[in-house]
Amino acid sequence: MARFRFLPDSMSMMLLTVLVAASFFPATGSIAVDLNSVTVLMIGLLFFLHGARLSRAALMAGATHWRLHLAVLCCTFVMFPLMGLVLKPALLKVLTPELYVGILFLCTLPSTVQSSIAFTSAARGNVPAAICSASASNLLGIFVTPVLVGLMVISSAGSQASPDAVLKIIYQLLLPFIAGQVLRQWIGAWVDRNKGLLKVVDQGSILLVVYAAFSEAVEQGLWHQLPLIKILSLVTVCGAMLALVMGGMSWLCRRIGFSKEDEITIVFCGSKKSLAFGVAMAKVLMAGSAISMILLPIMLFHQIQLLVCAMMAGRYAKRKEIAVPGLTAAVELRS
Repeated sequence: MARFRFLPDSMSMMLLTVLVAASFFPATGSIAVDLNSVTVLMIGLLFFLHGARLSRAALMAGATHWRLHLAVLCCTFVMFPLMGLVLKPALLKVLTPELYVGILFLCTLPSTVQSSIAFTSAARGNVPAAICSASASNLLGIFVTPVLVGLMVISSAGSQASPDAVLKIIYQLLLPFIAGQVLRQWIGAWVDRNKGLLKVVDQGSILLVVYAAFSEAVEQGLWHQLPLIKILSLVTVCGAMLALVMGGMSWLCRRIGFSKEDEITIVFCGSKKSLAFGVAMAKVLMAGSAISMILLPIMLFHQIQLLVCAMMAGRYAKRKEIAVPGLTAAVELRS
């Protein structure tokens, strides 16, 4: 039986299960230490497989559409961070300082790859450009996100970036990614045929890090420190930020003169934030129970963006091409 489109997807249900498990059965002692070692290995494997799967040919094929890619990257790495900083006075009135730091962290993350391409395809957008933009966003995120985190997030949290954090980025994220790229010519075809493996590693690393982080936070009284009203406020904030970005990019694309297909690509690629990348980066850069507060905004934003983008993709897909003598005009039919 097909899943009702407004029900949570399987990953959302697994995340909820992990949160419940961490709340009632948190990992402690030697188990927590062993779990931490496993998550480090899983994150390294995740970035290795992402490197092996990233096609340089696909990246170069769409690179000529520079205006579109520039719009996506500016939305991801400029518009989002500026929005997080400008809205600080308003956000601190409805969120805790720790959750606001999580919002800033969310704003620094790159776009997703799989869902950006999937939604662009479903909406009949520019799929080759989506592949290029989403891949470039993830590639640049390895370098840009740590810099933005150091400038925005760590300073807001009242701490400083350490040389150890830089080394962790290099040997846990960058080196596995480079190794995957180098070995792609030999293992790339196998990785492409076994996309389910990347999905398992993707989801497995997310679930392990979330379980470990929330186990430690629960031990320190997380749910007593975080009232329900703050969680509801966080949901509202994430939804409002997504609406501002998607609405703003749609308006800007029409003013600049992008085609409908390009607009779809920019809106879907520019508004996404990668949960897998965020979990890995938080694990590397943050320490202790602070990770749980950092991860809550991206976890909620992830669910909201999937739901909203599914509805938007259906809306975009309803447009029909009407043939006119000597001209084909795309007319959007609104319900």
